[in-house]
Amino acid sequence: MIDQSNLMSSAREDELNRALELFHFAFRAFTAKPDQLLEARGLQRVHHRILYFVGRNPEIRVSGLLAILGVTKQALHAPLRQLIAMGLVQDSPHASDKRGKCLRLTPEGEKLEAALSGAQRKLLNQTFEQAGVAGEQAWRNVMEQLMGQLPK
Repeated sequence: MIDQSNLMSSAREDELNRALELFHFAFRAFTAKPDQLLEARGLQRVHHRILYFVGRNPEIRVSGLLAILGVTKQALHAPLRQLIAMGLVQDSPHASDKRGKCLRLTPEGEKLEAALSGAQRKLLNQTFEQAGVAGEQAWRNVMEQLMGQLPK
């Protein structure tokens, strides 16, 4: 017996392929300006993600950052060390657990993060203004549905 739940019409597959393409090109537009700023410093998107989440969570422990990013210690180690070496992130021992490190942005790190994420906030704001309240809410709903699909 054939499982009918995985079958879709050719027209629906074409629509979904178009959605994939839109997602790809929208993401390219969303990351274009930050990518230029990062490249000028020899950094990559992973560095932006670290700066963003450390900036939103001052004094975050490394373990908390690992959980947010959903990466391994090995994946985080090199880019985080690079940001610390560049004076963009500061680490200090946790007040109650000296084995744990707390992270915060330095003033230079705050400046870079503001430029990177500021470009994206500006683009989102312009796009949401054009899409209207209903369009923005529909976009948020789709993003939340996709986010809910993250493996546990």
